[in-house]
Amino acid sequence: MFRKILIANRGEIACRVIRTAKDMGIATVAVYSEADAQALHVKMADEAVLIGPAPAAQSYLIIDNIMRAIRDTGAEAVHPGYGFLSENAEFARRLAAENIAFIGPPVRAIEVMGDKIASKKFAEKAGVNVIPGFTGEVESADQAVRIAGEVGYPVMIKASAGGGGKGMRVARDPSEVAQGFESSQNEARSSFGDDRIFIERYIENPRHIEIQVLADGHGNVIHLNERECSIQRRNQKVVEEAPSAFVGEEMRATMGAQAVALAKAVGYQSAGTVEFIADTDHNFFFLEMNTRLQVEHPVTELITGVDLVEQMIRAAAGEPLSLTQDDIGIEGWAIESRLYAEDPYRGFLPSTGRLSYYRPPAEGSTAGVSVRNDTGVFEGGEISIHYDPMIAKLCTHAPTRDAATEAMSVALDRFMIEGIGHNIPFLSALMGHQRWQSADLSTNFIAEEYPDGFDHRAPDEGERLIFAVMAAIMDRIDNDRRRTIGDQMRMHGFEFGKTRIVRVGEHEVTLEIAVGEPGRYLISLPGSERQIEVLSAWQPGMRVWEGEIDGHFAAAQIVNVLNGYVLSRQGTSSEVHVFTPNEAELAAFMPVKLAPDTSKMLLCPMPGLMLSLSVAEGEEVKAGQVLCVVEAMKMENVLKAEKDGTVKAINAAPGDNLAVDDVLIEFV
Repeated sequence: MFRKILIANRGEIACRVIRTAKDMGIATVAVYSEADAQALHVKMADEAVLIGPAPAAQSYLIIDNIMRAIRDTGAEAVHPGYGFLSENAEFARRLAAENIAFIGPPVRAIEVMGDKIASKKFAEKAGVNVIPGFTGEVESADQAVRIAGEVGYPVMIKASAGGGGKGMRVARDPSEVAQGFESSQNEARSSFGDDRIFIERYIENPRHIEIQVLADGHGNVIHLNERECSIQRRNQKVVEEAPSAFVGEEMRATMGAQAVALAKAVGYQSAGTVEFIADTDHNFFFLEMNTRLQVEHPVTELITGVDLVEQMIRAAAGEPLSLTQDDIGIEGWAIESRLYAEDPYRGFLPSTGRLSYYRPPAEGSTAGVSVRNDTGVFEGGEISIHYDPMIAKLCTHAPTRDAATEAMSVALDRFMIEGIGHNIPFLSALMGHQRWQSADLSTNFIAEEYPDGFDHRAPDEGERLIFAVMAAIMDRIDNDRRRTIGDQMRMHGFEFGKTRIVRVGEHEVTLEIAVGEPGRYLISLPGSERQIEVLSAWQPGMRVWEGEIDGHFAAAQIVNVLNGYVLSRQGTSSEVHVFTPNEAELAAFMPVKLAPDTSKMLLCPMPGLMLSLSVAEGEEVKAGQVLCVVEAMKMENVLKAEKDGTVKAINAAPGDNLAVDDVLIEFV
């Protein structure tokens, strides 16, 4: 077994590999860019080596810098994580030349499966179902339009070296093919240094199902069942689960057999994933093989009990698999939610900055339900513009899918983040969505259910009452604490009035609160015989309210605002204020501050770089017309006109660095 390994990556995956290596008694070396000098993976590793400036193209992607770090530290093996150099055949070849073990597959497997054009041809020869399409290299937008017409709309335009949703576009007509070809090619060139494009038939309403495989260097290959990754946004996975409610035993066996056959045909070694898409009739087609550890590997680990990182390390050290196919079962259900630094209220655009507050839910297992949080960040750390915007991967595991969903909903309500935009509200709303709960999924789910973007779901009457109860109790505790500071009024017979008028958004809830023994409250609703018993250990300063309301667990995230709170739970959010009756009368006279009118402006929705500008001053534009393209975190974002108008002024030019809400274009 290796004595020391180097992790050629950053963030949560570097931390994940370090944890398993330490459990195995293996020393670890981290590499880091100047932007990551204080990163969590640097603090966790036994050694750390600076490899270059902040941009990945000048640090994490420079093979010479990684090789120098290996030599300087005496590392015997390298785990590449995912992304960066994980599927770079030249990197694996360089390691082999210096007798450094690559904790991954052989060079040939990386080369064949890393090329989507070659891999599709190879899979077809290996007897794997493939999608109809044109597997040659598309050289121009005109050729792309012609091929799309021959294949039949809709089509998927894909980068041969693509991954993570980059270099992929769905096109339904010739104009979208031309635009999509250019964007896919640009993204592929920027992200992978390879701008080759191919086109295949787009399967309508597909489900994304993938099979985890594990192979050693002795010809043994097994599969560890399937994961479903159908909840995607812009071809990037958001929520994954294992197993899939869509896959039956026969389909699982057939997909698993094809995945194993493909792995054997290419001489695979290590952990890998064969991805398929399935139509509504349970037909499935090869999509690609990822010759690395997947982001969503934790859900497979949770249902099988297999540590995939450990198995990768053992395979790279030459050990035969200690598992057979018969050893692999399915225990319970696991769900993974990817927490991204993105603003769901701005079309999920990237959000960068410092994590001023970061408190995940407690990890561990209770009553058969477990919570796991894989992360590479910490409170006070920074989400950089240079790298992927992932904050954490929150996982729950329970005996059933419904129980895992409920556990995820609770865990998300307990997850508190401030300082940046994040997608927790969206993930919380998704867990409560009828289609998720009934497993009626496809990769079009987000586009179909949130065609106009995501916004807070307004709390209904029952949810407003829950918010009112939480706020009234917090207000009472806050007031009691203030009154007792320095023994103020303790001996003067002071008593709080019981009646409170709680304003939840535009609605008012009147209630009376009585305090019992510590942590116990009794809420009465005037004019009703109903009484609500509440148990909660909340104290001032806690940013998450937790407790039982009428015997049902409830949690909510808290943000303090002037004379009140913003409470968020299960995809709902509302500003809540608590008043005495007299205060409520006076509050009614307070003026409402109106938001400024930005209807005649194009605001930059995220930090980024202006790539191109498509209009000029004085030009008339139509609704839907492309105005400009802004790049953020290696993704091109096309900004279009929301309505007809005339350009009055242009305030940015290609090459400019942009901040959120910069006024890019003004209209008459």
